[in-house]
Amino acid sequence: METVKAAPFDPQELVNRFAGTAKHHGFRAESMIEIDGCPLIALTKRTAGPRPRIYLSSGVHGDEPASPLALLRLLERGVFDARAVWFLVPMLNPSGFLRGVRENRAGIDLNRDYRNPASLEVSAHVRWLEYQPPFDLSFCLHEDWESTGFYLYELNPTARASLAGIMIDAVGSAHPIDHASMIDGRTASNGIIRPIDDPVARERWPEAIYLRAHHTTLSYTLETPSGFPLEQRVAMHTLAVEAALNAFLQQSGSTN
Repeated sequence: METVKAAPFDPQELVNRFAGTAKHHGFRAESMIEIDGCPLIALTKRTAGPRPRIYLSSGVHGDEPASPLALLRLLERGVFDARAVWFLVPMLNPSGFLRGVRENRAGIDLNRDYRNPASLEVSAHVRWLEYQPPFDLSFCLHEDWESTGFYLYELNPTARASLAGIMIDAVGSAHPIDHASMIDGRTASNGIIRPIDDPVARERWPEAIYLRAHHTTLSYTLETPSGFPLEQRVAMHTLAVEAALNAFLQQSGSTN
């Protein structure tokens, strides 16, 4: 029998908060599929004229609550403004959040299911992504139960201007960084992992690799330490994302 953990919040309630806040800030909401009575929503906000296209996702693992809560906080603050065209997918695994576990209700780790999707959630997400334009920048927000501090992955195959150091500095000004030389079995430096192998060659794809293969040439996966207090993990995510967005949009010359 599956061990059920207490959910930190009701995924339906959180999705409702996202939908209401998004509408207030000029986003359009659409449902990709419904899982356990909770829609997988996508939020889009398009600004007239040439603007960078930026994608952010959260909630792919049901035991990582800091990621959707951080995305909601950024939305509430009005960070996703007229400087860009925005694509947000805030709650990818409602059945996992309902149970407080990493996998979905079928026991599938959604973040290993993007090469040949077997899950309803990832299949619906990929169908939605296929209709979207290329992204200039993408973020996938996560947590890590083994980490001693914040760290990130950078997928940057065309050697574009990196935002990794900017995020590490922003978070490190107030919170610990994981300075281990090996993190999650990969070589790391100052909290930054840049895979030296071709990630597309992997057999099981996380969302970030699917995005790198099909939608963007600059992708970041942000990891906060699950052992830290929830509010601190949310703060780490928001600091990193805001710092990266401000730097990227300034480089792009995009203003309100």
